[in-house]
Amino acid sequence: MFGTSLKTLQRLALWKHEVFVKASHSRLVLGIETSCDETGAAVLDETGCILGESLHSQKEVHLRNGGIIPPVAQQLHKENIERVVQEALDRSGVTPDQLSAVATTVKPGIALSLGVGVLFSRNFVRRHDKPFIPIHHMEAHALTVRMLRPVAFPFLVLLISGGHSLLAVARGVDDFLLLGRGQDVAPGDCLDKVARRLSLIKHPECSTLSGGQAIELLAKDGDWKKFAIQTPMGRIRNCCFSFAGITSHMTSKIIKMEAEEGVEAGTLLSCVNDIAAATQHAVACNLTKRTHRAILFCKANNLLPSENPTLVLSGGVASNEYIRKALSIITEETGLHLLCPPAEFCTDNGVMIAWNGVERLREGLGILPPNVDVFYEPKAPLGLDMTEEVRAADIRLPPIRIQI
Repeated sequence: MFGTSLKTLQRLALWKHEVFVKASHSRLVLGIETSCDETGAAVLDETGCILGESLHSQKEVHLRNGGIIPPVAQQLHKENIERVVQEALDRSGVTPDQLSAVATTVKPGIALSLGVGVLFSRNFVRRHDKPFIPIHHMEAHALTVRMLRPVAFPFLVLLISGGHSLLAVARGVDDFLLLGRGQDVAPGDCLDKVARRLSLIKHPECSTLSGGQAIELLAKDGDWKKFAIQTPMGRIRNCCFSFAGITSHMTSKIIKMEAEEGVEAGTLLSCVNDIAAATQHAVACNLTKRTHRAILFCKANNLLPSENPTLVLSGGVASNEYIRKALSIITEETGLHLLCPPAEFCTDNGVMIAWNGVERLREGLGILPPNVDVFYEPKAPLGLDMTEEVRAADIRLPPIRIQI
């Protein structure tokens, strides 16, 4: 071997890698995500090992625009999707012919964004003759935790993001009981709207942060009691979510404080930390009340195992530490184990889509041939709707104070 040339050694190393990929990773899935404002791709093997990934975030553009503008998001996806997918493949050392399937988000999400990923994926699977696995975005969020640790079905899952809020019992890879859903704005959207009305992008510590991140940062030095909100949804005994009232209430408070301080809209208020803290606390309380009722409903109907029942928290808003702590108070009180993926796996990414593809590939669920036409669905429920059964149960909540 001492006389072997460098090029020969490199070819030998490449050959060994290719043999290893074929032998060790018998099933490889490419995941593609474009449901909102992140262009993501990843290649995973069937054990959940991330072989390669790439992610392009549009956050800075949308911060400058004051929110997500669908045609702008669509154009950014178009400009970046080919590069992002190729980077994920290159970093994994996997070629398209070695893939077992391609999994792509087809629902729910922003129509113009979804369309970019679906069109690219349809062309990709036909060009390389690969099976296609359509993915429900919220199903992918719900199952991400199973990539990181063994979590057996059934478990309760709370999914919260800038566009979604729902509570469901996950009984299988594609078997969900929907206990609660959003009725108006999502929690992340509520936080973003208040942040925009406060003009937090002008704050020296928040200029590069999303609205939710800015609220969480400033809330650490604020007193939520100074602008405490009594949410009327607490008197409605279901597990559905409403955050529009919090948004309008805080907007009214901001207008009032601008008048008191004698400043124009768009000027940073002196009480900005307290308003941020009150908004975050109100969102956290709304989430904990619905989750508490869902837990009691599950216990009354034997929907969770008696030993080590689990609540999985995921979605972009799940990275908020205050909200995690608030939910941990409820799970400790009710005897559930709270699990949440690391922050990088809570937000939208190609990894969670690829993992959902792995789970579906294992079970033989929803795998389509490459020539089948697949269409995106901007609005799509998750699982069997049990929200009326929850409301009819009329479950009263025992008083629990969320003090963090």
